[in-house]
Amino acid sequence: MERMTGTVVRGIRAPIINNGDDIAAIVAQSIVKASEAEGFAIRDRDVAAITESVVARAQGNYASIDDIASDIHAKFGDDTIGVIFPILSRNRFAVCLRGIAKGAGKIVLMLSYPSDEVGNHLVDIDLLDEKGVNPWTDVLTLKQFRELFGCIKHTFTGMDYIDYYKSLVEEFGIECEVIFSNNPRTILDHTKSVLVCDIHTRTRTKRILRANGGQKIYSLDEILSSPVNGSGYNSEYGLLGSNKATEDTIKLFPRDCRQLVEKIQADLRQRTGKTVEVMVYGDGAFKDPVGKIWELADPVVSPGYTSGLEGTPNEVKLKYLADNDFKDLRGDELKKAIAEYIKNKNSHLVGEMVSQGTTPRRLTDLIGSLCDLTSGSGDKGTPIVYIQGYFDNFAE
Repeated sequence: MERMTGTVVRGIRAPIINNGDDIAAIVAQSIVKASEAEGFAIRDRDVAAITESVVARAQGNYASIDDIASDIHAKFGDDTIGVIFPILSRNRFAVCLRGIAKGAGKIVLMLSYPSDEVGNHLVDIDLLDEKGVNPWTDVLTLKQFRELFGCIKHTFTGMDYIDYYKSLVEEFGIECEVIFSNNPRTILDHTKSVLVCDIHTRTRTKRILRANGGQKIYSLDEILSSPVNGSGYNSEYGLLGSNKATEDTIKLFPRDCRQLVEKIQADLRQRTGKTVEVMVYGDGAFKDPVGKIWELADPVVSPGYTSGLEGTPNEVKLKYLADNDFKDLRGDELKKAIAEYIKNKNSHLVGEMVSQGTTPRRLTDLIGSLCDLTSGSGDKGTPIVYIQGYFDNFAE
């Protein structure tokens, strides 16, 4: 009988993973056990994905606020530090800010507005229009911001992030001046020593600061890029991609993910005889239309994946073919014509009308988003996601 399903996504349950566990063996064992329990066959070109969180836990890739403070002080000394463009997140940045404050002499906290880089809003953009504020040119003090907009709490968390971040700095007896600007140059009126905290635009921000007189310019990927007092670290991303573990510790983005996914792929091949593609995933790359949050707070969706996941989809739009090339066909005749077209499609469809609207994004970003939505970030207990049929098409 003809197969009637396409892509199937399963969250795979696994044991609670701790520091020192053999994550590669656990992943392979969990997938094979699930296939036996649920009655699905493991096939070539299936995709196994593991959330970055459990990978970092197995690696023991943790650091404390004291470790962060040591690295900050080593780089900035007792300078006033401009901490600019952080995202508004208790999970992602609050503990990092405590470590930064503990290693600083004074902090000038510069927040972008109306929202941070990933879409967490301090103020609604329509309110800016109402008050005649231009976020691209206007620099606001904390007093001016409060007079214009009052105390606005985050839609979902109920947090006033301005007061919250200020209190985290002042907890250590450190003076914290808060200003609001979207122009990196603004911070140079306060200090030439700057910690750049934006994620995806950090290279541009650092370039602008250095070109305009900045002296000590670092970004989050340069903090804990090597061990401090035996701490965890990430040589490529530093503090980027880190998450809160406790009030005083963070779990860093995992290291050496390429080696891990290749080890899992080899383990699954040995157990099943099949070549399964494997990736580690973090945040998906999608936007919440209500909260207006762009989900990607990690520096990348996938820090490591096997070679079969390189590239972008090479797909044709079925509705385009049905509406254009084969508009006069119906039923089995239409089905046969489209299947034949797909079998003979070009290997590189970029720019062709027949591929328009087929989501021109990298495979790892698409699959990572699918995985993030499947596993969630709460108590589902499925840190492994197993995907079948992702590379199938209508002709197969």
